[in-house]
Amino acid sequence: PSMTEVEIKKRELAALESIKAAFGTEEDEYGATMFVSHHIEEIEPEYWLKHLGTAKPEPKSVLSILQFKDHWDDDCVFDFTLPEDETDYVISVRFGEDGKIEEISMES
Repeated sequence: PSMTEVEIKKRELAALESIKAAFGTEEDEYGATMFVSHHIEEIEPEYWLKHLGTAKPEPKSVLSILQFKDHWDDDCVFDFTLPEDETDYVISVRFGEDGKIEEISMES
């Protein structure tokens, strides 16, 4: 059965929370942590100035502008990315059948 909009919104918020909680941990080496460090180096300072008010943002502050992009695989995977289609990469959060988060990874 498909999820309701309310259930999808709850998952979206849970996914964002988990990204923020995992950030900087050893388990998240190839998830949000890699996504942020990669993009801080690759993206022009003007982009960061526009979205975060500084040319060289604190890594954790990049998480505050993540935007929900899509959900797929029967609402088990939720993707987040930077505003304005700045990148082809996403942070993917996968939920298990029990509704618990199984994995956070950087995908292209």
